[in-house]
Amino acid sequence: MNQALLDEVATLQTIRDAVEQVSVGRVFGAPIHQDGLTVVPVAKIGGGGGAGGGVESVQDHDDASGTGGGFGLAAKPLGVFVVGNGKVRWRPAVDVNKIILGGQVVAVTALLVVRAIVKARAGCGGDLRAAGHRPAMRSMARFLARTR
Repeated sequence: MNQALLDEVATLQTIRDAVEQVSVGRVFGAPIHQDGLTVVPVAKIGGGGGAGGGVESVQDHDDASGTGGGFGLAAKPLGVFVVGNGKVRWRPAVDVNKIILGGQVVAVTALLVVRAIVKARAGCGGDLRAAGHRPAMRSMARFLARTR
C-alpha cells in the first residue's frame, strides 16, 4: 500500500474512535447507589471536526501541497436524576458563572439608566416638566400608571 492510503486509513480510524467516544455512556454517567437512592449524572456532549487538503503546482514548478484537520469535543454537566422511594427527581447543575455574569449585566444596565436620568435632570435644571421634556414626562407617567 502507498503512504497516502495508509494515512487515509489512519485518519478514518481516528474519526471512528472519536465518534465512538460520543455515546450515551458519556451523556449519562454511571449510576451511584447510596442510602437507598440512585443518582444518575447527566451531561451535554458536543463535538465537531473538519479537514482539508490541496495540491497545486506553482509556476516555478515547485510542488505545493497542504493538508489539515481537527476534531473537538466539549462536555457540560446538566444535573442529576435522583431515583428513590418510587420517585424520580431532577436536580439541575447550577452554573455560578452564568449567575454572576447575569448580575453584572443587570448592574451595568441599572447604572447606565441612573446616569441617563441624572444627566437629563442636570440638563434642565432638575425640572423635568420643562417644555423640552413634556413628551418624555407624559410617556413616563403612562408607563408608571400601567405598572401600578
